[in-house]
Amino acid sequence: MLLISCPNCGSRDETEFHYGGQAHVPYPENPNELTDRQWAEFLFYRDNTKGAFAERWLHSTGCRQWFNMLRDTVTYDIQAVYPMGTPRPDAPAPAPESGTASTAADSTTTGTAAPDISGTSTSETSTTAPEGATK
Repeated sequence: MLLISCPNCGSRDETEFHYGGQAHVPYPENPNELTDRQWAEFLFYRDNTKGAFAERWLHSTGCRQWFNMLRDTVTYDIQAVYPMGTPRPDAPAPAPESGTASTAADSTTTGTAAPDISGTSTSETSTTAPEGATK
């Protein structure tokens, strides 16, 4: 779970916030002059970057104010929180091995080991679906 630092209220649990999409998407100057394709691109086409990404967030159960956040989409590290209307800060250089999630094959994000299945037999494998299953 993320701990998000609201610029007005301080650090709070992520359940108090709502994601608002990509930040810094300018509204068209003359929306009535846009073609249907241009309007659809404004409404629905967003960047899907791997790494630092500027997002809008709403502190919905706190101060109910919008703010921007620069967050790494791979590690979930929050790099900056800044008010609406201010320019996006530069992304810091990625730190090696940052984040808290484990990438080991035998663990989960909580750090507990996977169940041991070495004692189970795989000689009786079946290729048919169980009774009552649908295709």
